[in-house]
Amino acid sequence: MSRLPRFRSSPDPSDPPAPSIATTLGFSMSTSTLGHKRKAEDNLDAEALDQPRKLPAIGNGATARPLATSRSALNRPTTTTDPATRQLSGPQRLTRPEPPKLSTSAPRRTTRATSAPPKQLGSGLVRPPGRVVSGSRVASGSGLQTKEFRDLKNQVASIESAQLANAEKLAQTMDAERAKVAELEANHRALSLELANAKSLELDKRRELVSASDEIEKLRMKHAKEIMELEMEVKSKVREARELADELRMVKSDLERERDSVSNLKATLSHQSTSHITLNAQINALHAQKAATQMQLDAVTTISSDRTLELETAHQRILDLEQDARESEMVRRKLHNTIQELKGNIRVFCRVRPVLTSDLSPSSSFTSSPTPDDEEKGREADISFPDRRDHKEIVVSSSSSSAMGSERKEIYNFGFDRVFAPESTQAEVFEEISLLAQSCVDGYNVCIFAYGQTGSGKSFTMEGGSSEAATGMIPRAVSQVFKAADDLKSKGWEYKMDGQFLEIYNETINDLLGKGEFDKKKHEIKHDKSGTRVTDVNVMSLPSPASVTSLLRVANSRRTVAATLMNERSSRSHSVFTLRISGINTHTGESCEGSLNLVDLAGSERLNSSGAAGDKDRLKETQNINKSLSALGDVIAALGEKGEKGEKHIPYRNSKLTYLLQNSLSGNSKTLVSARSNYGDVSVT
Repeated sequence: MSRLPRFRSSPDPSDPPAPSIATTLGFSMSTSTLGHKRKAEDNLDAEALDQPRKLPAIGNGATARPLATSRSALNRPTTTTDPATRQLSGPQRLTRPEPPKLSTSAPRRTTRATSAPPKQLGSGLVRPPGRVVSGSRVASGSGLQTKEFRDLKNQVASIESAQLANAEKLAQTMDAERAKVAELEANHRALSLELANAKSLELDKRRELVSASDEIEKLRMKHAKEIMELEMEVKSKVREARELADELRMVKSDLERERDSVSNLKATLSHQSTSHITLNAQINALHAQKAATQMQLDAVTTISSDRTLELETAHQRILDLEQDARESEMVRRKLHNTIQELKGNIRVFCRVRPVLTSDLSPSSSFTSSPTPDDEEKGREADISFPDRRDHKEIVVSSSSSSAMGSERKEIYNFGFDRVFAPESTQAEVFEEISLLAQSCVDGYNVCIFAYGQTGSGKSFTMEGGSSEAATGMIPRAVSQVFKAADDLKSKGWEYKMDGQFLEIYNETINDLLGKGEFDKKKHEIKHDKSGTRVTDVNVMSLPSPASVTSLLRVANSRRTVAATLMNERSSRSHSVFTLRISGINTHTGESCEGSLNLVDLAGSERLNSSGAAGDKDRLKETQNINKSLSALGDVIAALGEKGEKGEKHIPYRNSKLTYLLQNSLSGNSKTLVSARSNYGDVSVT
């Protein structure tokens, strides 16, 4: 297909020659590897060159410019851009061959004249004035594709090398992090060793402090004695100086009188002269003595100043030691709480009550047939304590007859945090609980439950007996709390204690310190940020352990009890004694709040054993007791599972007892369940 040459409508011979199209196309080819978008833009620019241009008007006398070089000629390298040189290259062809096409159905483009101005190529590129269609254009598509493929291959290789470099860098980073972890572990071991050395050094410093305090006291007493002696000596010297001054005045007056009578007493002249010389010598001696006394006084003043400075230094040392004591108290609290957490925030003790005289039943007749009760007693289990060192295990064994008449023996092992044998004393039991009383003073909530069936010794363990050795856990814990508070007064702590005593009877809260009848007031449990409170209850201030004793006496007189087959006076309600402790440090401004909840749970027994099945009131009481005890067991079990598995729902609202003690059972609270068992009433059933 041939094309006509295109002319510019208004040629200007003064215009500079435009850059060749071959140069422009070469630049476009060199940048084709940047992407198909750039290549499409180059193709659009190439098509813009093929747009028709406005032909010159006919008959206007303008001289036509020579035709421009063809597109194939632009693709060939050129050595000059001078239009004159191009005109001397000989006649050029007016047509050029078309490149091969994939389809022959494409419409052909024809050249037509337009009045539109020529479009520019790139930035500042103008189409040449004219173009002469010359020989065939060389198809360079395969060469460009090969070059693009080569460039893409180079890019892929560079990307792969960058990925390999990143992988090596990541491996180096991981090795560096592992080295840091090893270094941190070594630092941790070194710090642990330094902590042990620091503790040893602290003990040495405390011993040095005690000896330094004794030495300071001795120096203070010695210093006071020396000051007193020096003061007495100074007074004596002053008195002597005053006497000598008076004597000096008298001597001077005598001397004057002697001088007046010298003419009359010439016989005594030599004697008076000698006296005068003697007095002058005495005066000189007195002056020297006065100077020495002044020097001594200056020395005493200097010593006094030194002693005052030493006293101030000792006072500052005492202040520093008090600060160290306060810091040591904070460390003690943290270590004490850590020990309690290691032992377990929820612990279960078991105490076996010894056999009492009332437990022994008269021997049954050999002639009579055994009753069901006798058969049940025949199956009573024996308790042994194999763990004599740690006291954490109980073995229950029993023997019974099978349906075939053969003897069957059953053995059960039970593990606890601590087991107290029947010969254990109240002091031994409280020795394990006293640490929880200290946690209460340190600002933690503590709950201690006494659990067991009626007659197992719950009330005896909690309240105690009449003798000092039989004092219960409540009086002992209160005394321990007051003692710990008194010990901390020297470190700036001041504590305030308040107490309340509640009863939960048939899921109803009663105030055992109130003056009115039960069930007259409806007590509600309120939880807020400050803690748990019960509406319309009496809260008594407890300034001393004696006030707690009187509070317990009043509360026990109002508690709900009833006779059952298990016990003549059985507790039919849960009693909750709460001791709230709030302390503040006057030196540091630090404050803490804790509570001690001592709970005597109602007797837990079967309906048949207690004889409550035939009494409607006793039946309701027993059902409510067993329901609340079951809810308490669910809460404690859920708390134990929460500590092992993470978040878990705690059913506090299933009973009034657990809802009342919600804040004292959750979080960092300490819980102790002291289970009570009768030695003679343990049954495999």
